[in-house]
Amino acid sequence: MKQMGFYFDQTRCTGCYTCSVACKDWNDIDAGPENWMRIIVIEKGKFPNLSLSYLALACNHCADPPCVKACPTNAIIKREFDGIIVVDQELCLGKEECGAKCLKVCPWDVPQFNSTINAKMRKCDLCVERLEKGQQTICVEACPMYALDVGTMEQLRKKYGSNTQAIGFQNNKKIKPSVIYKSKL
Repeated sequence: MKQMGFYFDQTRCTGCYTCSVACKDWNDIDAGPENWMRIIVIEKGKFPNLSLSYLALACNHCADPPCVKACPTNAIIKREFDGIIVVDQELCLGKEECGAKCLKVCPWDVPQFNSTINAKMRKCDLCVERLEKGQQTICVEACPMYALDVGTMEQLRKKYGSNTQAIGFQNNKKIKPSVIYKSKL
């Protein structure tokens, strides 16, 4: 099985939020707290030794995703042929009825819920409909700094190396997030 994943170059990201806005627009997500591609701002230090970094964070499409195991209705599945984690909206019970078990087990708070009553879980699906047409994901296509890439983990490692550490990212070796970084460390 090939495993799809993300590459993020922390040295190139300027925190412009173009990837996040493009994702919301493409997926028709209302303004508000639901963000499938989040930009985390990391400020460190004391004057005059300050640093500012950004971390783009979407679903990590983990090799061993805890959200899949936590879902009581099997609404969250890991596709066998590419490792992309997708959600079946028809099977999802909703935030209130289920208690958002998927969100509770995700170390990166990836599962997203809009503000409607008993909202169903939604999240980054790596723009599967675009990938299936041979197109790149909308976040990668939109990034003006070329800080993002999506491909198989094999392709990403060959192109960018195998670093899984970045400022602000807590790796979890047990669930194996499908991410490669060029860190600002």
